[in-house]
Amino acid sequence: MKMKDFGFYRGVDLGGWFSQCDYSEDRLEHFITEKDLDKIVSWGLDHVRIPIDYNVVEKDDGEFIPEGFFRIGRAIGWCKARNLKVVLDLHKTAGFSFDVGEAESGFFSSEKFQNRFYRLWEELARRFYDPENVAFELLNEVTDESFIDAWNRISRTCIERIRPIAPKALILIGSYHNNSVDAVKDLAAPADDRVIYNFHCYSPLEFTHQGAYWVPDMAPDFRQSFEEAAIPEDYFEKAFASAVETAEKNNTALYCGEYGVIDRANPEDTVKWFRLIHAAFEKYQISRAAWSYKEMDFGLTDSRMDAVRDELIPLL
Repeated sequence: MKMKDFGFYRGVDLGGWFSQCDYSEDRLEHFITEKDLDKIVSWGLDHVRIPIDYNVVEKDDGEFIPEGFFRIGRAIGWCKARNLKVVLDLHKTAGFSFDVGEAESGFFSSEKFQNRFYRLWEELARRFYDPENVAFELLNEVTDESFIDAWNRISRTCIERIRPIAPKALILIGSYHNNSVDAVKDLAAPADDRVIYNFHCYSPLEFTHQGAYWVPDMAPDFRQSFEEAAIPEDYFEKAFASAVETAEKNNTALYCGEYGVIDRANPEDTVKWFRLIHAAFEKYQISRAAWSYKEMDFGLTDSRMDAVRDELIPLL
């Protein structure tokens, strides 16, 4: 099975719209517009991944925010009008965020937070279930390896809660170490034949995150050329092999929900990295969404990419 069989193959992330932002009215209303979606269509892509933070649709006490659901529904409607499919990604839930700076904690040991997570997904499923056009990604980037047993249990329960509402929805699940491809092997077997393994790829980190202030022990002025990184031609083929084997053993598909190179890197070097990972995606027929369409330190539409964009877009 391949996710491509469901019409999701080449996509891009709309990071920073309903997630990892200041949540201002201006941001939520105008960061991404219909013109942006028209551009994505012109690139020949077939889907977008839309990260959302729980506080866009929930108040601190868990009460739902109608305006938040309206905005998400409107975004999905814009996409469907253009024949773009959508991966709806819960980027942050009450009690957990991949970003320690968010000060969210306790999710994996708290029945209260877990029930809130199930309830939110039941509501998202009720509002946005569309098996032909919308896939659900349960949670972005589980961090610690110690969470995996709890996460396998929680994700299974969440699927059981969603299925009466959305029996045929595609559901994506990633593993620990921030959706590491190496950790796919420790995910539980899929609950059913509409569950797909999800991973992210920013390897090697020294190249893709050069100068990133949020990476531990990364000097802000560190720079590395593609040649200095010395990435072997078969680097990604080998990196993906274990996950491919696990997915085949469990009769499911693989999806790479994020991959990209930071804006500190040389644009020409960024193209070289994309060419290398693209070859592995094509070899294994792995569906994917590049991080990220706009800004977010990885913006594909940023002016710095103007000279290489025509060469880059076919490599997404």
